[in-house]
Amino acid sequence: MALPATGNSTMTLYTVSQIARRTGLTVRTLHHYEAKGLLNPAARSGAGYRLYGSYELLRLQHIVSLKMLGFSLKEILACLDVEAPSLAEALARQVDRLREVVVRQQELLRRLERIAQQAINGETIDSETLLNSIEASTIMEKYFTHEQLETIKQRGDTLGPERIKAVEQSWPHVIAGMQAALTLEKDPASEEVQLLARRWRTLVREFTGGNAEIQRSMNTMFREDAATMQAKTGIDPALMAYASKAISLLRD
Repeated sequence: MALPATGNSTMTLYTVSQIARRTGLTVRTLHHYEAKGLLNPAARSGAGYRLYGSYELLRLQHIVSLKMLGFSLKEILACLDVEAPSLAEALARQVDRLREVVVRQQELLRRLERIAQQAINGETIDSETLLNSIEASTIMEKYFTHEQLETIKQRGDTLGPERIKAVEQSWPHVIAGMQAALTLEKDPASEEVQLLARRWRTLVREFTGGNAEIQRSMNTMFREDAATMQAKTGIDPALMAYASKAISLLRD
């Protein structure tokens, strides 16, 4: 039960345990936020319990929203200190993120429903359909928004199967060349590596269509799912870093 504030104030105060039970956050997390200077109690009870009021709850909502958007605790503290982004902005961005998740989950549901119906009807479900569904349910849908996936699909339709096949066949040669350059410790600014970097960038643009948001999502995918992407593409974090450095040195 919430405790009433002392004095003339009618503000309701909550203990750490009460907030933890109501929000799903752990007591340890709330204590950690205090230790980092993010969330200090409004007061303490006679028994020494930390007490939090509406201001602290508003601040906690801001912390949670920014954390869900990928901010580190250090970045969140800086944001809170300068009040930027505002709570309204953080919540709006969180709503957008959650809406994207809902859309992706709805599309996944429709895909799985189609496969389930095939199974109910006794139809044969080919391995390619299952593999595509599994892949879409994991890697792609984890890192790309619904809109980005639609853009990628449209990009594939525009390129056509022959061009897609040609791009797929070009990648192993470029990756092998860049790996050899890395192994030999060649300067990323050298003419040889720059030629490879230009080919690498061209192939990436075949996939992204020059869309910067898709490029960022792809970079995140390679960074956060490095082991899986290395198994699928042969590109490990060291090679990606080397290629990215070479590409950053391209003059046009």
